[in-house]
Amino acid sequence: MKFTVLVPARLASTRLPNKPLADIAGLPMIVRVARNAARSAAARVVVAADDESIVDACGAHGVDALITRSDHATGSDRLAEACERLGLDGTDLVVNVQGDEPLLDPQMIDACAALLSKHPDCVMSTAAHAIDSIDELDNPNVVKVVLDAAGRALYFSRAPIPWARDARAAGTHAISTEAPLRHIGLYAYQAGFLRRFPMLAASPLEHIEALEQLRVLWHGERIAVHISDSRPGPGVDTPEDLARVRALFT
Repeated sequence: MKFTVLVPARLASTRLPNKPLADIAGLPMIVRVARNAARSAAARVVVAADDESIVDACGAHGVDALITRSDHATGSDRLAEACERLGLDGTDLVVNVQGDEPLLDPQMIDACAALLSKHPDCVMSTAAHAIDSIDELDNPNVVKVVLDAAGRALYFSRAPIPWARDARAAGTHAISTEAPLRHIGLYAYQAGFLRRFPMLAASPLEHIEALEQLRVLWHGERIAVHISDSRPGPGVDTPEDLARVRALFT
């Protein structure tokens, strides 16, 4: 199995300005992410940036990077351009590692790529882990996913799905033995589909839930889901998140 990891990196961030360049134990975060992803079985790791300062920071530390347009609406659009620039197409496998995940388990990257390679009926794969608390299940910032019998995504939502009707009606707030699943924002794609994705019309569900992956299901494509036994390391969205991750590197 051969695959390429692409890391989208956007300089602007409302909650954490210049996030890709944030220092983590002496290295820019985007370099930490790329080096960690390189511990996977990927043949190549490339950062797809929207600003030359990110490309320069990567180059200074031996990380492959290319510049992409700054006006892309989504990370997937940026990756589609990167696939074109790199000549990736057809059934070439691409794994999207978010640029704010310096502690993502490289084995999860491998698992996602391997799952897609075994599912020619799917254009994407992603990951999830079991939810073990009601607070997490009810949190709209935690994206949930439900699967079919073959382990493919039926739906993603910010709402608590599946809804345990009888338990909720009885006022029971325990997680059932059929634990709900938290979606992990790690994706593997067939490069041909990734290059086609920006041309697909956005779906109403995608706008309602603010979840881009619903566009894939809306258009009748399938997404395989790897169930991880462990949670990913913390990502970085806010200054508080950055402080938490920095502490783990000291």
